[in-house]
Amino acid sequence: MDEQEFKTRADAALKDLFDALNEASAQYEGFEADFNNGALAIEFDDPPAKFVVSPNTPVRQIWVSAHTKSFKLDWSSEKEAFTLSENGQTLKELMEWALSKQLNENVVL
Repeated sequence: MDEQEFKTRADAALKDLFDALNEASAQYEGFEADFNNGALAIEFDDPPAKFVVSPNTPVRQIWVSAHTKSFKLDWSSEKEAFTLSENGQTLKELMEWALSKQLNENVVL
């Protein structure tokens, strides 16, 4: 995948995730999402925390920093989504897991 194709796919994935997070924030309390300069930040009130989702263009990955870990997602043509190579989890599924763990309730995006 060339750089422009990656940027197009990454921007679409982050915008879709941001839209889903905004909808979810009305249903689940305690977090706020912000999309600035191509990166997505999710901040939590209690317990305080911050997750960051950002594209890494040189390696054609989306990186997620959550729960003191870094997750690196590659594009999967099969799933038409960015996924974790170790378990096939999509970006959206990873964020549902991370939000659920942080908020201590089952979050569906």
